[in-house]
Amino acid sequence: MSKQASSSNTTVNGSIRVCVFDSPSKAPLENATVSLWSLTEDQAETQKNGQSTYRPEENNFVISDVTGYDGRVQFDNLKPMHYLVVLHHLQPLDGAKPHCVKVLPGSMHDACFDLKLNVQESQKFALDDCRPTGCPREGDIYESTIEIPNFKQLAGQVALEPPLNTHLVQGDPLAYRGVIGRAGPQVHHWKLLFIYQQVFDGAPSTGARAALGGATSFDANARTPQPVSGNLGVALSRTSTASTADLSFWQGILNSTEQMSFNNYLRFMNMLFCGENDPPPDLPLFEQQRFREKRAFGQNLKSKRLLPFTDSDAYRAVKAATEAFVMINCGVLARTQPFDDTRDNAYLQRRDLPLPAGGSPAQVFNNEYLVSFLGSGEADRTLPYLAVIRSKLPDISIKLNSLDIDPDQVGQCTGILQDKLTNPCLLELIWSYWHEEGMLVQTMNAITRRFQNVRSSQRDPLVNLEIDPLRPLNNVLWGFVQDEQHRLSVVRRNYEYDHHYGLRLEGRAVQRMLSADSRSRFIEAFHNLLRMAAVFFKQDDDTTVKADAFPVLNALKEVHLILSQGAHNQFGDLPSTARIEMLMEQWLLARPEFREFLPTRLMTAYPEPWMDRVDAMKKLQGWSDASVLHFRNLAIFGEQILLSIRWGHWSDVQEPLQAFNWLRFFRPQIQGYSHAYRAVTGVDLSIETTDTKVDATLPSVLLQRRLALQARTA
Repeated sequence: MSKQASSSNTTVNGSIRVCVFDSPSKAPLENATVSLWSLTEDQAETQKNGQSTYRPEENNFVISDVTGYDGRVQFDNLKPMHYLVVLHHLQPLDGAKPHCVKVLPGSMHDACFDLKLNVQESQKFALDDCRPTGCPREGDIYESTIEIPNFKQLAGQVALEPPLNTHLVQGDPLAYRGVIGRAGPQVHHWKLLFIYQQVFDGAPSTGARAALGGATSFDANARTPQPVSGNLGVALSRTSTASTADLSFWQGILNSTEQMSFNNYLRFMNMLFCGENDPPPDLPLFEQQRFREKRAFGQNLKSKRLLPFTDSDAYRAVKAATEAFVMINCGVLARTQPFDDTRDNAYLQRRDLPLPAGGSPAQVFNNEYLVSFLGSGEADRTLPYLAVIRSKLPDISIKLNSLDIDPDQVGQCTGILQDKLTNPCLLELIWSYWHEEGMLVQTMNAITRRFQNVRSSQRDPLVNLEIDPLRPLNNVLWGFVQDEQHRLSVVRRNYEYDHHYGLRLEGRAVQRMLSADSRSRFIEAFHNLLRMAAVFFKQDDDTTVKADAFPVLNALKEVHLILSQGAHNQFGDLPSTARIEMLMEQWLLARPEFREFLPTRLMTAYPEPWMDRVDAMKKLQGWSDASVLHFRNLAIFGEQILLSIRWGHWSDVQEPLQAFNWLRFFRPQIQGYSHAYRAVTGVDLSIETTDTKVDATLPSVLLQRRLALQARTA
C-alpha cells in the first residue's frame, strides 16, 4: 500500500531544473542560492506579462538550495502549481530577475538565469624596477584587471578572490598583482564572489557567496641569467594570512570600548555641562552622531530619574548623563555603528593583517558576519553566537520591548526582548573588578565618610585634611551620599565577580562569602590562554618558523565555554550598573576641587585625571603601592579580550586561521594585560616554562601577600 502511494505521488508531482551561467564566458555560477515561492494563477499571469512585480509573503516560501560546480540545482517532488524562481545574487541585472514556472504533473521544467556579465580581462607586465615590458618573462610583475561593464550596478556585491600567490591591488577591488614564478605557459585561476541577498522576507539566509570562475593565461619567456657581484641582502617576511569576517567584529569591539573610555566620557560631560550644542568637527562622523544621541537620550532620562531628597538636581543630571553615555556607547549593533574606515584599515595594516575583501569593515560586518536569527526578517540580524542561542529556543516568541506589551495579551508575558537579541550591550564586569582592586571605590568611600564628618579609624589620615576645597561640589557630593542606598554594595559586586569569573575581593566587608555558582576554572583557563599567546608571538616574530595557532584555538574554546556558563543571573544588568556608578566616581575625582583636597603629584603623567587622586589616597592610607595606572590597563585590556571571546562563535570554529588573526589583532591588548598583571601581582604570565601548570592563584590573594610584604619592608 505504501509503495503504491509513493509511486502515485511521484507521478503526480513535477520538477524544476535551474541553471545559472554567464553566456559570454559560458562559466557556471557555483554555490548560488536559489529559492522557490508559490504563486496563484493571477499572480503568475501578471508576473509573466510584466504588468507588476509581485513580492510574495513569508508563508509563500517553498524551498531553497545552492547550485553545484556546474551551476545547476534541481528541485524534485514539487506540487503542480505556479512557482517563482528567485536567484539571491546579482539582483540589479536583468539576467538575475525572478522566473515564473508552471509545474505540470510528472514533468521536468527548466529555468535558466543568463547573467550576461560580459566579463573581460586585461593584463600588463613590468620588470622588477616597474619599467613596462611587452614580452612577459620569468620574474616579471604582472597585473590583471577584471572588467565588468555593469560593475556600478553591483557596487558592494562583488569581490575578487585572486589566484594563489597573488594579492589584490589597493584602490581597485577587481585587480590583482603577482610575480611570474617560472617560464612557460601560465594559467592563474581566479573567482568573482557575489554576496547573498535576502530578496524577499521569509527565506532562510544561507550567507553563501556565489562564485564565478575564470582564468588568466599567457606564455612567459625564460630570463637570461645575469652575473651578480658584490654584497647581497636577503630579507624574510612574516607568515601571511587571509582575511576573516570576524576581523570586522573585533574592530567594532575595539572602537566601542575606546568610545567607553573615561577621556571620551569626560569630553562628553564637559560639552554637555559647558553649554556646547554641537560636537567638535574634528571627531569621526560616528562619534559626532553618537554625541547627539547621548544628549537626546540623557534629556529623556532626566525626567524619569527622580531622587527622594532635596537639592539633588546637579547629581541627578550627572547620573542621567552617565547612563545615557553608557547605553549609547556599549554596543556594536547600535543605530550608529562604531566604524571609521581610515582608522580601522590603518590598525589592520599595523597588525600585518589583510584588509577586508568584501569592502570596508562596516560592510563586511553587516553583510558577512551578522546572521538572521530564526523567524525574523532581513533587518533583524545579530551576532552568530546569539543566533545559535536563539535557535535553541524556537518555542519562545520575540517581543519588541517591555514597553510595547499589551497587558491584555497574556501570551506576550513570556518571550525574548528583541533589543537584547539585536543590540546587546557589550560590557565586561572585569572592568569594574580591576578598578575596584585598584581602590577606586574605596577612595570614594573614604572621601564620602570624611564629607559626612565620620572618622574611619583611630588613625584616619583624612582627619587632618581641610574639606573646604570641596565646597563647590557640595550639592553633587550630597546627592551622591544620599543615593548610596540605590547603588550596588561591595558584597553584591563581589558575588557577581565570582559568578562571572571566579574572582573575589579580600577584606573585612566580604568575609565568609558563600556563593552558589562560581567559575572556579576561569583563571586557570584564561592564564593558560595568555601564556600560549606569548609562545605564539615568539614564533610569529621568527620569520624562519610558521607559528602554530591551533593550541590557542583550543584555549579560546575553553575560555568561551566557561564564560558562556556564567551568562545568566545579572549578566546583562549588573555590569552596566557598576560601570555607570564607577564612571561617576571617576568623574567626581577628576574634578579640580579634589586636586586641592588631596596631596597629588602634578608632575606624574597619568593618562586620565582621576588617577593621581586615587594614588594619593593609597599613599595616605598605606594601601598597595602599585599604581592605579596598571589596574586601569588590566580593566581596559581585559574587557577587550574577554568581549572578543565571550561574543565570538568560537565553539564552531575548526580551522586555526581565526585564532591566528585574533592573536595578531589583539596582540597589544594581550601583551599589555600580561605586563600590567606582573606589575600588580608579581606573576609573569608570559614566561615560557617546562611546567604545564599555570598560576591560578586569585589576584586578590596575591595583592594581599604583596601588601603584607610592603608593610614588613616599610
